[in-house]
This record gives sequence, structure tokens and C-alpha cells, in this order.
Amino acid sequence: MEGGVFTGFGNGSQVDGKILQTFQNNFVQVQDILDQNRLLINEINQNHESKAPDNLSRNVGLIRELNNNIRRVVDLYADLSSSFTKSMETSSEGESGATLKSDGKTSQKRVRSG
Repeated sequence: MEGGVFTGFGNGSQVDGKILQTFQNNFVQVQDILDQNRLLINEINQNHESKAPDNLSRNVGLIRELNNNIRRVVDLYADLSSSFTKSMETSSEGESGATLKSDGKTSQKRVRSG
């Protein structure tokens, strides 16, 4: 996120370390599952191309595993979305107008009231 700006985290002063850790953990889990899915899809394709009855029947289980993995990814993204929403709601309660740039430095903005 080069040059991006995170606003409103941690009551406007810094990004909450716990929130970032949650995001990172979820993204690592998602990437691991997507890597697994790539391998599953390759095996499913090879089994399909072979047209061997044993391989085709094995695909039933592989496709179930693939579908379960996709559900897990959806759940992880839902958790990320929920965490992000909660962090934004928390920070907006104590709005100070500070922003955190992706380089980790904060900058203050004047917040006008009324």
C-alpha cells in the first residue's frame, strides 16, 4: 500500500497493533487456503483429463474439499470486514482528525465542528 493513508484507526493516533495482527493472520490464512485450492484444482483437472474411473470418483471428494475451502475464505473475509468496520466505528467515536500514512507516520488534520 505504498503511499496509502489509513484514517481513523486507534482513535486517530496510531493503527491498533491488535487489529493489524488480526488482518495479517487472516490474510496469511486466506493465502494458505488459496494455495491449497490451486493444488486441488490442478489435481482435479489432471483427474478429469485422465478419464480414469478411480480418478473421476476421487474428484468428488476433491471438489467437496475445494468448496469447503472457498467457504472458509469467505468466512475469513467476513471476519476481516467485521473487524475493519468495528475499528472504524471505534475510531470515529474519538475522532481526532489524525491520519496514519502507510509509512507509519501520523499527520494531524484540523477538524472543523459545526
